[in-house]
Amino acid sequence: MTRLLFLLLIPLTGFAADPIRVGSKNFNESYLLSEVVAQLLETNGYEVERKFGLGGTLICYEALKKGEIDVYVEYTGTLSQAILDLPGNPGRETLNRELGALGLKLLAEFGFNNTYAIAVRQEVAETRALETIGDLAGQADLPFVFSHEFLEREDGWPGLAARYGLAGHRVQGIEHGLAYQAISEGAIGVTDAYSTDGELVRYDLKVLEDNLAYFPSYFAAPLVGEQLPEEARVLLETLSGTIDDQRMQAMNADVVFKGMSFGEVAQGFLASRGVVSEVRGQSLWESLLRNTLRHLQLTGIALGFAILIGMSLSLMVYRSERTSAVIIYVSGLMQTIPSIALLALMIPVFGIGVVPAIVALFLYSLLPILRNAITALANVDPTLVKVGQAIGLSQRELLRHVLLPMSLPAIFAGIRTAAVISIGTATLAAFIGAGGLGDPIVVGLSLDDVELILQGAIPAALLAIVTELAFGLLENRLVRRPRRKRT
Repeated sequence: MTRLLFLLLIPLTGFAADPIRVGSKNFNESYLLSEVVAQLLETNGYEVERKFGLGGTLICYEALKKGEIDVYVEYTGTLSQAILDLPGNPGRETLNRELGALGLKLLAEFGFNNTYAIAVRQEVAETRALETIGDLAGQADLPFVFSHEFLEREDGWPGLAARYGLAGHRVQGIEHGLAYQAISEGAIGVTDAYSTDGELVRYDLKVLEDNLAYFPSYFAAPLVGEQLPEEARVLLETLSGTIDDQRMQAMNADVVFKGMSFGEVAQGFLASRGVVSEVRGQSLWESLLRNTLRHLQLTGIALGFAILIGMSLSLMVYRSERTSAVIIYVSGLMQTIPSIALLALMIPVFGIGVVPAIVALFLYSLLPILRNAITALANVDPTLVKVGQAIGLSQRELLRHVLLPMSLPAIFAGIRTAAVISIGTATLAAFIGAGGLGDPIVVGLSLDDVELILQGAIPAALLAIVTELAFGLLENRLVRRPRRKRT
């Protein structure tokens, strides 16, 4: 089984000679800076593998510690407060003393400080006379809605609420990329932002003054693992001091306002620095083909193993009602775990990328296959079974000529259900660097770009429909249905 899985994963992983793996978090600026890093490496002869849109700070950090990516862009405040749990506002030397024991190093900063900010609409600020974060203390009727990561971080809502006396306010979570549109439409009143976000200008938002100096500095810099070649580190150090606050906000605005891709903005920045980038972006059709093939690989391998193992288990246990109930119950427990949580739970065991995505999809596909197969096999008409035994059929022959033919429609129904579930769930694999049709959806959520979201959502829906029809045709060919007598 292990050998078979290894052979099936070859097309997904490949054997390229140690490309440099560049990761990113799932928000605009992280995509953009990681693309700058990736293109700089590529124009200097390095092969680069992009693992963008990972689900958050800790996923990126753990992936770097485990050697599953080689570099991603991190922020000094995030390192000190959310990862290393250091007091105060330590500088890069202090951070590197802590990181050195883990085999990691924070390179020189790009130059800008993208600190957290608390934002409201301009008209709300004017109506309620809001100038500082402290002014929110008497505004409990305003909907406070923050990004999920901000709600959990020590340098986020818990500490902010304590410092400014806001602990009594009710708060809710939202995906960061959706918060700006929501606040512009008045659906929420207060949210967190990054000080260099282009959306602050686009949506005419007021950044409240941090009058108690709660937020630390957040200087962005490449965070690298020990496996990154020294020459590549030296190359990335050339980005030190090249991007100030205004330049970063302008680059973010090029993506948000002008609809430019992260690759185009990164290429323009490198060109302005005298770096001639020959990186050619993929066309829409190339990207669609690549994402669809990866999606098919993820779901195909997971579904194949689910059919193999699910049917094997079903044939082993269907005659024991108690054992069957236990098997179905255990597989059902997997369905109660939210898909994004199950993917996250796979990371400590399998890391990021293809393998944890396939394992999670496999677990989600098991239940409908097991339940349908066991139920169908166990409920074949006992009279038919007795007739088969009476004419001398062996257990194997009985299974082949009676049980399986009678159970096949229900078994196919379970497989079809598992296939559709797998195709839909696989879109979330993008959050752990597995790729597929979830990639444009994740980027589209980050950019609030409906067209980009549809580039992933529509093909995934069509893929589910085609798969359903294909299994239906296959079932019609394999299942012998009784013919109606002519009258």
